[in-house]
Amino acid sequence: MDLSSASPQSLEPQCSAKGCRAEAAWQLRWNNPKLHAPDYRKTWLACEEHRISLGNFLDLRGFLREVTPFGTASEAPIS
Repeated sequence: MDLSSASPQSLEPQCSAKGCRAEAAWQLRWNNPKLHAPDYRKTWLACEEHRISLGNFLDLRGFLREVTPFGTASEAPIS
């Protein structure tokens, strides 16, 4: 992707739900205990609409560790 032609709005943190481009409001911090060390966290971002469905997806697999409000991109390293 050529970032020089991207609009500033397209660079804002967006929801991780498939096809959703809404502004991120929550960070869902998770890890897969079969692959990751206990203190390692991956981060998915969620809008208000998808916070529960993304959280349920992770929780059913035993991956969800915490859900916190999302403030700035520096607070949530995307992995």
